[in-house]
Amino acid sequence: MVMRASGDQNLLVMTLYIIGIAYTFNRMIESIDDQIKVKLDKGKIEEDLKAENLAGQIAISFTIKDKYSDTDPKELSMKIENKSQSITVYVDWDNCSVIGHDKRSRRMIRKSPDPSRDLAVAQITSVIGPNSSLSETISAEDVFKRDEKTGIYTASTPIVNIPGMEKHPVKAVRQGYKDFMGRKKKFDFQFRLSMRVVDTAVSASANPGDSRLCIVTCPFTIEKLHWSYAMPWNKKR
Repeated sequence: MVMRASGDQNLLVMTLYIIGIAYTFNRMIESIDDQIKVKLDKGKIEEDLKAENLAGQIAISFTIKDKYSDTDPKELSMKIENKSQSITVYVDWDNCSVIGHDKRSRRMIRKSPDPSRDLAVAQITSVIGPNSSLSETISAEDVFKRDEKTGIYTASTPIVNIPGMEKHPVKAVRQGYKDFMGRKKKFDFQFRLSMRVVDTAVSASANPGDSRLCIVTCPFTIEKLHWSYAMPWNKKR
């Protein structure tokens, strides 16, 4: 009788242990279920800079986290470095755009220090002189929503609104959402930067009117993370 009681107790302990492991494992999977990874195609940026004869003179980078919830990113931080000795770069924000995964072009917004600024107002051109840099937070215009009480604009929806696709009225969009969640499909978007460049070594006047137009595309890919990413050894993969 004592041996049987001991065996039953061991079985109970083992059962509870297995249940605990299964619960923990399921929670790990749930924690990554809505997680996405955003990747920047740096090669395309370098390719465009080379085509514009700006390779080694201009560097463009973004601050990207290891992972995001599918309700992010709503905006991204960008840095443009002017490494040259004589070039002045003018970033024409109102001629920059955000191209979504659906190929729809949207107006790019440079986040203003004044959160109550009317988004319909033209954006001031940014100037980056030789051996200097510019850091800005950017997004698409339709991402921002205005609080009726405070008048403040905040980024409230992701640049690629993945959750909004789940119940979209268009069947193809809903199917795209299912394929993405099943890791059969990736989404992409891009920032299209419009810059004017003046080389004071050639032009006597550093005037935007004497500049040449340069277009640089910054493409991003969004992929759904597999549940195994929740494992500690895969966090930085």
